[in-house]
Amino acid sequence: MLATFKRYLAPLAALFAVPAAVSAAPAPASVETAKPALWEVSDPDTTIYLFGTIHLLPENYAWRTKAIDTAISRSESLVVETIVDDKNPKELIEAMTRLGYSPGQLPLAERVPAEKRQMLETAIAKTGIPRPIFDKMETWVAAFSLLGVQFADIGVKGQHGVEQTLRDAFGTAGKTIGQLETNAEQLSFFDTLPEQAQRELLEGAIEAPEKMGADFTAMLRSWARGDVDAIAKTFNSELGSSPAIRDALLVRRNANWSQWVEQRLAKPGTVLVAVGAGHLAGPDSVQDLLQREGYKVRRLQ
Repeated sequence: MLATFKRYLAPLAALFAVPAAVSAAPAPASVETAKPALWEVSDPDTTIYLFGTIHLLPENYAWRTKAIDTAISRSESLVVETIVDDKNPKELIEAMTRLGYSPGQLPLAERVPAEKRQMLETAIAKTGIPRPIFDKMETWVAAFSLLGVQFADIGVKGQHGVEQTLRDAFGTAGKTIGQLETNAEQLSFFDTLPEQAQRELLEGAIEAPEKMGADFTAMLRSWARGDVDAIAKTFNSELGSSPAIRDALLVRRNANWSQWVEQRLAKPGTVLVAVGAGHLAGPDSVQDLLQREGYKVRRLQ
């Protein structure tokens, strides 16, 4: 389940990526014909594009196609999962401080198996955060902070990810940018995870970068092909072992977002909704929920 957690934390943890001295695993090369999946749901006066994204990418990874550029140009507004302001992260920091620190925490080293404690200390040293602070963190926040180091180690960054590119394009054009969840709402999904699940996430945050690089490559390739079956497998399959976590990270959020789409269809206009590709693949995807309610969802790419 470690890879799944990392994928769902990516939009926020990317903000804490620090420059790595040496890239421990090469970033995957771009493919010549990347065609990530894109859908449309509409009525006579409203069009909503649904674009499954990948939150972090290597530099200069080519993914914009004619269909995606058309959706961007026609849309009057962009809606993403949550807006992470890397220039002014006050909202994120305040939410993390409020949710992620509580008295009575075990020393962080005692929250991982003994054989992994040296790996933990090595990862902590890379962050530049004073060591005593980690012992005050709830486990998910410690994992969150350490994942930023992993992302840097494999050469992928939030500023190269799809959401940031879209936000730049819409911002330059003077178009509205909105969010489906606040930073605090998104963090709360992880804050309420069982402690054992948080510890699994922490272990994943200190595993060898080569392992994370392999996981990321598989995810990136399925996304670039627009292969929703493979996306469902590489993004979501691990959630099956924990119904409670699947419900928290995927099912309830997809239900909320499909309801948002239904409500937005009541207003005229054109909107591009860009969310993690795992939310638009497999059973209980946003499109699946919309189709159950009688809406026609058409795949454009």
